[in-house]
Amino acid sequence: MKKTVSRLLALALTAALVLTGCGGGTTTEEPADTSENTGTTESTETTEGETAESNEPGENEITDLVIPNTLTRELETFNWLYSQRAEDSENLTQLVDGLLEANPEGTLSPGIAEEWGSEDGGKTWTFKLREGVKWVDVNGNEKADVTARDFATGLEWILNFHKNDSANTSMPLEMIDGAEEYYEYTKTLSKEEAYALNAEDGSQFMETVGIEIPDDYTIIYTCITEKPYFDTLAVYQSLYPISQAMIDELGGPDATKAMNNENMWYNGPYTMTSYIQGNEKVFTKNPLYWDTECKLFNTVTIKMVESSDVAFQLYQAGDLDYVGLTESALTTIARDPNNEYYDYLVPAVPSKYSYQFHFNYNKNLSDGSGNKDTNWNTAIANEAFRKSWYYGLNLSEYWKRSNAIDPFSCENNFYTMEGLVYTSDGTEYTQLVKEELGLKDSDGVTPARVDADLAEQYKQQAIEELTALGVEFPVVADYYISASSQTALDSANVLAQAFSDGLGDDYVKLNICTYISSGNNEVVVPHLHSFVLNGWGADYGDPQNYLGQECYGNDNAYYSAHYSYINEITEPDETNADLLATYQEYTELVEAADAITTDLDARYAAYAKAEAYLLDHVLVMPCNYSIGWCLSKVDNDSKIYAMYGSQNEKMKNWDTHVDGYTSEEKGVAAQIAAYTEENA
Repeated sequence: MKKTVSRLLALALTAALVLTGCGGGTTTEEPADTSENTGTTESTETTEGETAESNEPGENEITDLVIPNTLTRELETFNWLYSQRAEDSENLTQLVDGLLEANPEGTLSPGIAEEWGSEDGGKTWTFKLREGVKWVDVNGNEKADVTARDFATGLEWILNFHKNDSANTSMPLEMIDGAEEYYEYTKTLSKEEAYALNAEDGSQFMETVGIEIPDDYTIIYTCITEKPYFDTLAVYQSLYPISQAMIDELGGPDATKAMNNENMWYNGPYTMTSYIQGNEKVFTKNPLYWDTECKLFNTVTIKMVESSDVAFQLYQAGDLDYVGLTESALTTIARDPNNEYYDYLVPAVPSKYSYQFHFNYNKNLSDGSGNKDTNWNTAIANEAFRKSWYYGLNLSEYWKRSNAIDPFSCENNFYTMEGLVYTSDGTEYTQLVKEELGLKDSDGVTPARVDADLAEQYKQQAIEELTALGVEFPVVADYYISASSQTALDSANVLAQAFSDGLGDDYVKLNICTYISSGNNEVVVPHLHSFVLNGWGADYGDPQNYLGQECYGNDNAYYSAHYSYINEITEPDETNADLLATYQEYTELVEAADAITTDLDARYAAYAKAEAYLLDHVLVMPCNYSIGWCLSKVDNDSKIYAMYGSQNEKMKNWDTHVDGYTSEEKGVAAQIAAYTEENA
């Protein structure tokens, strides 16, 4: 089979920070956690066609790793097909493997599929599975072979409305022939009827959806039209397997939705042998893992902590092998060459997430009444109001919260993450967006889009227009953070100062609110937020996966349906008619770009126009990249680094050293010394 190799190149940024999501997540309230750390470009991991010299640890390597994660990043489900949150996938990627993987350079590599490709420009894709891959229980005991039927069962689950509640459907719906037809069919059924469906030969699913299983180890997908990037979806949950035998053993779909680490089946590098919610997780090496040449830890313990300040204390006590650094810890160390950790400051690995201000256009009051926050909803629907934010908010002090040494490396002016795709001449996609926007280069002192004169102009326009609609000033913007995190509070106060300086307290007032354990359940679901600072990391290698999340009227558009709630506004009135028209125009631009399938350069150019339209009308507003610093006994350069998929956090082939890695070894000693001299 002729293999189609992905064209996507990994962008070599310099570090990373925290967040969620295949889709979505909170912004940099905390410094870089291992949960978000993905690999950089140098690696000792074996690549396709090579054989590892040894999978045994050296004398200075760590066999039982201990790393932290914050309480706000606790996983909420063990059902890998349902989750769309990085808080879940960063754990579940250790437990379940899909068709393909990515290597530290970000290129696709064999996974459960040994080889794959398309012979017709991306209309049909064939994946050949390796034999001998096992499903195991939590103790590593064999349950069954992993076969092609498991991948069909997984896709049926994804596309079955009653089984998966529309989660992870947008990708197969827009790519796989018959997927939307089957999804819509299941919506017409009762829950009981839909639960009875499966992916066996002759089933409605196999007769409707473009998937074939000619034998136990071959899967053929037929796309709606040419999808030359379809193989990049193979590293995301939409194409992951699940065993019908496991579903039956658990007692059906409801029990499968509620499965836990003790009764689920595994085929990944680890099983989760201990799970104490909000306290600790223990991953144990899967003794029957298919990749016998890879290097794994005997165990990995994840300690859940209240904040990165607590994590730093545990690192100082020798209880952790990694810690992301807060602004306070970083500056304390970097300003003192005599500090015991000075020589061990290293960049955290690049995050694939692009963070935005995601506005809530259908906000409820926080008094529990369920009534609409009319003042906020009317204000945020006004374009001049949003543009005053776009030009007025200087976030450079906020960026210092995660990267005091090089804050402008965190500057983000786009929606799509840099480095996702490139044109045929090597032009990185966001440069096309930059040209469409006419955006200047940042000077490293003032962010590129900040313009005080334009901010004031739009502020006065908004005040005039909104006063006529009965809006009272200052407009209160409710911004929620974790109640237990001092770091989050400090960051929020810095953000509040940016609002005060850039917009004026008479115009907008940032109201810092708190949630106890789950920002999603306590804030976002009940519509209490004015905005969230959320990041999106691509599920597959195409701009559609970013821009499609903001389309209007699509219940599979993640942000439109679950954060901005623009889909809930269906009746235009004097306050929102222009907003709805803008969203509809944007959606048409995205759909037009998605219709271009055989000329990728033309496709990317069309998407760049759509993205520029999204940003020019400030339907969302770019915030930052997650770029931070850490102390690490794990070599960040050995980690997987791809700009798409959900496998970047997989703890496989990681190099370690019991003494940690130095800034000299990582080539950043001169940068730190320059900062020290400037800030001594």
